[in-house]
Amino acid sequence: MADHLDVPGPIAITVDDDTANIGPPMGDPKTDITDVYAFLKPGDSSKSILILNVNPLAPALASSFDSAAIYQINVDTNGDAVADRSFRIRFSDLQDGEQKATVHLATGALAARLNDGGPAVIAGAPVSFGAAARVTTRGDYRFFAGIRSDPFFFDLLGFIDDFNFSHGDFFADKNVFAIVLEVPNSALGTTPHTTSLWGRTLLARNGTLVRDDRMARAAINTVFNHGQDKNVFNSIDPDKDLTATTTEGITFVQSFRNTLAALGGDTALATVLLPDVLNYDFSKPTSYAALNGRRLHDDVIDISLSLITGGGLTTDHVGPHTDYLSGFPYVGTPH
Repeated sequence: MADHLDVPGPIAITVDDDTANIGPPMGDPKTDITDVYAFLKPGDSSKSILILNVNPLAPALASSFDSAAIYQINVDTNGDAVADRSFRIRFSDLQDGEQKATVHLATGALAARLNDGGPAVIAGAPVSFGAAARVTTRGDYRFFAGIRSDPFFFDLLGFIDDFNFSHGDFFADKNVFAIVLEVPNSALGTTPHTTSLWGRTLLARNGTLVRDDRMARAAINTVFNHGQDKNVFNSIDPDKDLTATTTEGITFVQSFRNTLAALGGDTALATVLLPDVLNYDFSKPTSYAALNGRRLHDDVIDISLSLITGGGLTTDHVGPHTDYLSGFPYVGTPH
């Protein structure tokens, strides 16, 4: 999976009479990040589309956004894996089946702190709990939040079945909760060749904010981290990825090297995959294969399989969905 169910309690999935539990025993699906996308707006390369998807298997696991959480899309502008800009999305309490969203944009030192500060670029935006996309526009910004078709495609059951990729696309009929932002490229900084981003969720615990989930590149936490190491990885920020240690007392870099060696890949890739950020040079075409952003139809699984196995596996025989929209919010209508 891209990053589905790396936070909530175990979900049992059975393949050929064998049952696998996905996810460690903690967390909340409302703030479980499934995928992060960043791509140039079709037809207008002066703007970018940023997507943060949460709540896998929606609405079965959760039917609204968490009003006590902060959903973030963090942007590093100078290559140090520390947020220099941060879009912070907060949701109101659910009342009479309605939620509203506010988006703050923090810059400078404020962006790296655990808070929801910064001026509001979107306020009072309605959440879409039905098929119709309720879109809010304010100046150069557009915003959508609500239930959508999960754009991710992968033979998950084949992955569980010892890489026997013959089960088809597990996510073809699944939904997520999507947060979609259209932003001017100027909001992402002035040095596109050193720009990167990642998704982050924060939770309120005992009067303070704590790190919950994070994601940038596809399948990093799912494939490379195991058991409680998934939670350790989620609890640190990307600038700590090269020095932090796992529950076994080795660095995450060494743990990644060990996994790559076991899969037949190049161990030198560990320091390419870490820090875990999604490089995004908005002055160039978007292409996950070129390590530049991620579009909805980029086949991240095929690209990743080939990379981490040294070409031993090249495909899961699953292709992009056909329900992506040509215009905002780009993610398909819910099933």
